[in-house]
Amino acid sequence: MYTATTRAICVTVRPQYLPDQSDPATSRYVWAYHVRIENKGDTAVQLRSRHWKITDGLGRLQEVKGSGVVGKTPRLRPGEFFEYTSGTPLSTSSGIMTGTYQMVGETGENFDIEIPTFSLDTPGGSRQLN
Repeated sequence: MYTATTRAICVTVRPQYLPDQSDPATSRYVWAYHVRIENKGDTAVQLRSRHWKITDGLGRLQEVKGSGVVGKTPRLRPGEFFEYTSGTPLSTSSGIMTGTYQMVGETGENFDIEIPTFSLDTPGGSRQLN
């Protein structure tokens, strides 16, 4: 698991390779990633948008931006958390993902929180620094 905390908002990511959705013969590798966003602060926050940077094993970068996550913009009061699972395909057997969530606080202040950088590696494959 990978964890990052920004302004008392803790983001934990657990990636998982999906061999049943992957086809190495056609250079298709698929991962799911489970995310938990927990508000450890003392004021409510709301997730507004996301910005992912996905880099494959050859160093090719894909950026994904959009509102919310999995169609939701969760509001988290102190002590609350939100979890979701999503996924990404790559054309290489390894890669990395990183990014930010754009949040808004109770006072209307917009700020970014870090999504921890995490590795996408096939089981038994050689790990590469991408």
